Amino acid sequence: MKFRHFKFGESKDNQYYTYDQYGDNSMFAIGPAGLIGLPGAETFTSQVNDKLIIRRQEYLNNWEPDELTPGFLRDDYRIPVDLVRFSSGEGKAVINSTVRGHDLYLIVDPMNYNVTYKMFGFDNHTSPDDHYQNLVRTILAISGKAQRINVIMPFLYEGRQHRRSARESLDCAYMLEELISLGVINFITFDAHDERVSNSVPLSGFESIPTAYQILKAIVRTVPDLDFSPDKLMVVSPDEGAINRAVYYASMLGLKLGTFYKRRDYSVIEGGRNPIVAHEFLGTSVEGYDILIVDDMIASGDSMLDLAINLKARGARRIFCVASFGLFTDGPERFNKAYEDGLISHVFCTNLTYHSPEVLNVPWFAEADMTKFVALLIDSLNHNASLTSLLDPSQKIQKLLDKHKSEPAE
Repeated sequence: MKFRHFKFGESKDNQYYTYDQYGDNSMFAIGPAGLIGLPGAETFTSQVNDKLIIRRQEYLNNWEPDELTPGFLRDDYRIPVDLVRFSSGEGKAVINSTVRGHDLYLIVDPMNYNVTYKMFGFDNHTSPDDHYQNLVRTILAISGKAQRINVIMPFLYEGRQHRRSARESLDCAYMLEELISLGVINFITFDAHDERVSNSVPLSGFESIPTAYQILKAIVRTVPDLDFSPDKLMVVSPDEGAINRAVYYASMLGLKLGTFYKRRDYSVIEGGRNPIVAHEFLGTSVEGYDILIVDDMIASGDSMLDLAINLKARGARRIFCVASFGLFTDGPERFNKAYEDGLISHVFCTNLTYHSPEVLNVPWFAEADMTKFVALLIDSLNHNASLTSLLDPSQKIQKLLDKHKSEPAE
C-alpha cells in the first residue's frame, strides 16, 4: 500500500507539521513510540512524555482517523529500565517491558552529576563516561528487538574532544561510530560544539538542533523591557569558536556583532588547556548598549564573567549571558557576586541538562523549557516526517519579535 503526505492542522504556535498518512484515513507511524529516560534524565523524560500525550490527543480533537497504528495513543509512552549497580561498581541494564517492534527514543543527560551509586561502600557520582556506558548497556539489553533505536543526547558527550590538534583521542567521533554500530538509526543533539563531528558517521542520521527560538522566548518573557533595536542591543561572541552561533543571533535579530578572541599562553598547560592571558575585543563601541553574550555552554563561567567585566569597563549597560547548556561546574557563587555587583543581569540556559536547586533558585537564572519541542521532535520522527519546520526556527523567531515589538512593556 502506498504512503502519501498529509499536512495536519495548524498547531497552537502557528506552525504546520507534515506527517505521513497511511491509506485513505489512517495515521501511520514507524512503530509504537517508546521513551526510555536513563538515570539523570527521568524528570525531563517524564515532562516530554506528558507533552507527547497531549500532542497525540490533539489528533483526535481535530481529526478522526479510521485506523491508528497500534500503540499510537497511550496513557504513558515511557518504558521502565533498571540500571543495576553491583557493590563493585559493575553494572547491567534490565528492560522491564516489551520493546519488540517499538520505535524507541533513549534520552540521556551526560552532565547530570547528581546521580550517585555505591562502589566499595563509597558514594560515587555518575560521570559522563558512566552515563554513556549506561546508554550502551541499555542498547545491549534491547537486544535488537526494537523496530528502531533513536538516541536523544542534548549535550553531546565529549563534544569538545571533536578534533585532533596533537596526538590525542577523538572521543566524540568514536562514540558516534560505536552507537551506529550498535544499531542506532537517529542521533539527536542540540547546539553541538562543532557539528562537523557528524562527518565521522556520514551515512547515518545526525541532527544538531538549535535552541535559539526557545531561549529568545525565555528572554522576552523574563525581560519584557528589552529593546531589540540595533542601536540599543548588541550580540557579542565570547571567542572565535562561538562566532557562527553569534552571527546567527545577530542576523536573525538584525543587530550589530562584536567578538572577543582569547590570547593564550601556549607554553603552559593548566587543567588540560593553555591558560587565557587576556580577552581582546573586536567590534564597535558598546557604550550604552545592552549586550547578549552568546555561547553553547557555560562550564565554570570564568570566561563569561571576565567578558562581563571587560564590557562593563567599556560602558555597556545590561549584560545577558546566553548559553544552551549551563553546567556551572564551580557552582553559582561567582555568578551570585557578579549579579550583586551589577556585572550581569540574567543568565539564560535551556533545561536540556541538569541544574542544581542552588542554580534554579537564584534571581539571575532563567530556564528555557525544551520539553514540548522534544515531544514534537519525537512525534515527527515517529511518523518519519520532515523536520524542516523544527530545524529552522527563523519564521517563529520573526513572529516572536514582531509580537514583542507590538506589545509595550508593562
